[in-house]
Amino acid sequence: MSDHEAQKPTVLVVDDNLQNLELILAYLEDIDCETVSAEGGQEALEIVENDPPDLVLLDVMMPKISGFEVCKRIKNNPKTTEIPIIMVTALSEMGDIERAINSGTDDFLSKPVNKWELLTRVKTMLKLKHLTDQLERTLTYLSEIEQGIQQ
Repeated sequence: MSDHEAQKPTVLVVDDNLQNLELILAYLEDIDCETVSAEGGQEALEIVENDPPDLVLLDVMMPKISGFEVCKRIKNNPKTTEIPIIMVTALSEMGDIERAINSGTDDFLSKPVNKWELLTRVKTMLKLKHLTDQLERTLTYLSEIEQGIQQ
């Protein structure tokens, strides 16, 4: 097994409310993953740029840069577009859900967060991300073999 495969997946949790942040981090202790936290949108964007996580759990209502804007920026960057994002929000209006989807979120959870729903969705997204990464590596490998044969 390569070093990359042996590494635990990383989950970035973004929330400006320290109690919410600590609660979600505590819930994630039940999953075999590394956690990183950010207390705002700008900090989250810097973390994603410098050390891309495998999944982002993103609060929507934050000062300065909203979760919608953070999501858009992550999804519009070719380097980070494949990172799955689960938006965590107290908003439940249809317009807010539509706005979350339009900003590129892969899924969303309502606050107050249900521990089991959170863990199930995080596990599913991490599994999906792992398989997507594996497929990318395989396609790159096959492309390299193909190029070698053609030369």
